[in-house]
Amino acid sequence: MKIYNAAAPIESADSPPAAPRRFQRCPQCDQPFMLPRLKRHQHGHCPRCAAHLASGRDWSISRLVSMAIAMLVLMPFAYTEPLLNIRLLGVSINASLLEGIWQMTRQGHPVTASIVAFCTIGAPLTLVFALLYLFFAPRVGMNLRPVLLLFERLKEWVMLDVYLVGLAVASIKVREFSEVLPGNGLLAFLVLMALSLLTLIHLNAEQLWQRYYPQRDLHPQRDPHPQRDPQRDQQHANPAPAEALVCLSCRFTAQPDHQGRCRRCHVPLTPRRPYSLQKSWSALISAVILLLPANLMPISIIYVNGVRREDTIFSGIMSLAASNVPVALVVFIASILVPFSKVIITTFLLVSIHFRMKTGRMLRMRLLRLMTWIGRWSMLDLFVIALTMSLVNRDQLLAFTMGPAALYFGAAVILTILSVEWLDSRLIWDND
Repeated sequence: MKIYNAAAPIESADSPPAAPRRFQRCPQCDQPFMLPRLKRHQHGHCPRCAAHLASGRDWSISRLVSMAIAMLVLMPFAYTEPLLNIRLLGVSINASLLEGIWQMTRQGHPVTASIVAFCTIGAPLTLVFALLYLFFAPRVGMNLRPVLLLFERLKEWVMLDVYLVGLAVASIKVREFSEVLPGNGLLAFLVLMALSLLTLIHLNAEQLWQRYYPQRDLHPQRDPHPQRDPQRDQQHANPAPAEALVCLSCRFTAQPDHQGRCRRCHVPLTPRRPYSLQKSWSALISAVILLLPANLMPISIIYVNGVRREDTIFSGIMSLAASNVPVALVVFIASILVPFSKVIITTFLLVSIHFRMKTGRMLRMRLLRLMTWIGRWSMLDLFVIALTMSLVNRDQLLAFTMGPAALYFGAAVILTILSVEWLDSRLIWDND
């Protein structure tokens, strides 16, 4: 076990203990170790798989709630005020986040509109209200466990930063037809995105669990009476660390309670995630099936002077490359390279687990973490379409609508995210 600050490791397992330590299992590789008490700005990493396990003291609940209130104040302006203004055929048009979602719904794509709405409005609002609930609910004795369990799951679904990149791509695409200017709501959206990122970075879920549901730490047991018969006293002994399980929901290590649940968050506790491989395979295969129509069918349709022009994901990237190669490269990476890379890498990880490969475990862990981090950026294309639909809609003279591939693409992206999320990484380290 090593502890890191901003520059270099300052303590290791071989160093003499300077502070109390508690027994812990790594939630990513199941390695047992002793976790020291961390100071501010220190980070603890697993000695076997290098997973980030714990951080020192981070932002207090009061500061997090202050950020949540600021986000709540900014949301009406960021969501309803125009983010972009364009002059198209002599007419000034404004595009807001809600307008793009409404255009998707009005043109008969409510499912895709719901996906965009959840990632840009629903998830950030849930984060804000969860923090407010966490601040006020203890005063009336309400249960905080569901909210605390929600935080880790929310992090990859708050996609305001991805939407901002989509905003830049959409503005470059419509420059072919019109003049583009920043809207009144752009500053509010930028600040909202920055606040959401800071909140997610400094939201220390483990610190909040310790604050609201403190548990007795599990320490290695030493026999105070070495001459006594261990078999006779086994039924009276405290749980040994070897019998403890790590909870993947709250990361607390302990023996399950009498109902087989985690003692802290009350989630059912099992040695490995139930049906992990089956669920991951099913989501992956479904994503592969959906990626075929997503890439072969048109994802966007534009009418120019009554002439219909359809674009697939790839043809849209090629037309964008004619005017701006760097932006086209960003869209190519997010819309083609990332989804197919996730499929290939996830397939490799699942096959390696089935054949019980013992080599390259660290490489596979790095690939899994990379897939977890980049998966959300595949939503970029849907955000670009939502913005362009609200900007370019001048009836038969110039109009933009969403193609049938958009729904398949959005569903495939979500399934690839779930496939990685459902994969229990501890299976990579079994039979070590």
